[in-house]
Amino acid sequence: MIGVTMPKVLPIAVSLAVALCLTSGFAWAQLAQPDGGTIERGVLPIRWFSQGSKCMEIPEWQVHEYNSNLYILRQSPCTDFEKPFIFLFFGKDKALLMDTGSRNGNLAPALRRTVKNWLTRNGRPSIPLIVVHSHPHDDHTAGDAEVQAMHDSAMPVEFVSADLEPTKHFWGIEHWPTDIGHVDLGGRVIDLVPIPGHSDVSVALYDRNTAILLAGDSLYPGRLYVRDFAAFQASTERLVRFTEGKPVAHILGNHIEQTSTPFLDYPVGTMYQPNEHELALSRGSLLELEEALVSMHGNARRMALRDFSVWPVGPNFMSPAEMKQFEQHQIEEKQKMWEHSPQ
Repeated sequence: MIGVTMPKVLPIAVSLAVALCLTSGFAWAQLAQPDGGTIERGVLPIRWFSQGSKCMEIPEWQVHEYNSNLYILRQSPCTDFEKPFIFLFFGKDKALLMDTGSRNGNLAPALRRTVKNWLTRNGRPSIPLIVVHSHPHDDHTAGDAEVQAMHDSAMPVEFVSADLEPTKHFWGIEHWPTDIGHVDLGGRVIDLVPIPGHSDVSVALYDRNTAILLAGDSLYPGRLYVRDFAAFQASTERLVRFTEGKPVAHILGNHIEQTSTPFLDYPVGTMYQPNEHELALSRGSLLELEEALVSMHGNARRMALRDFSVWPVGPNFMSPAEMKQFEQHQIEEKQKMWEHSPQ
């Protein structure tokens, strides 16, 4: 550094700037400790089993241990091309499951095994399990009846349907969608942020222990289907405000539809995704989504961004031409499900 005589006012200005940063939400979100402070760290997989090419080798559900009290389960693409993710949190007093999977999931065996393994590991006989939902669509609620029918004394189920009134009641929300809900699992508080737009009862969950934000179908590496554009934009802005000043380790959604190539997704109905995008997004992606929606000036349109795309939809999910392509792609994918070699 070249020697320069600094005006006396500059150190004062620098000190004021530092003080301002330390009291701002930005500084708080970065945390004071260089090692992340009290945030419970975890690991996401480099590759999911569902990226494999042979259905005979892919389990119905992959159970991934993010850390010893948070598990991410992914449904096999061989049972449903949606291959959604569901999330299982453990507190000291209760466990919480977000979503129950899509069609043909057969979730109960994997769920029961995961909970009982956790109980054995922690030397406990039982733990109550709360079942909640990211939104009411059937690729996230198809396993509801199966989970309610488990009747296992080691994991008694408190089931909260995906409908609006039960959701408001359980989370303590009086004014939808502006109130923030909370539940304490015992040393683990999870916040709920209402985010209608993809559906009327879409929600996001924020786990204070891991600083993970679960965004459901409203933000993930893939096609963000928007049914109510005004509500979706307002919800995105609500999430931006909620996360201001908070650490966000990852934003995790319910699907992966994007390839690892920027701006390129897999066709709707794809089972075999060998080069898919990683699951995690960052708060930067949330800000990018907000900026994209604002740029539309209220005129909803499809827009491809680097890691996801915005897809406004009307009463019909697809146009007739898109539906025909989807149906043909489904036939081709199922024909190759036992030996789906890249072409």
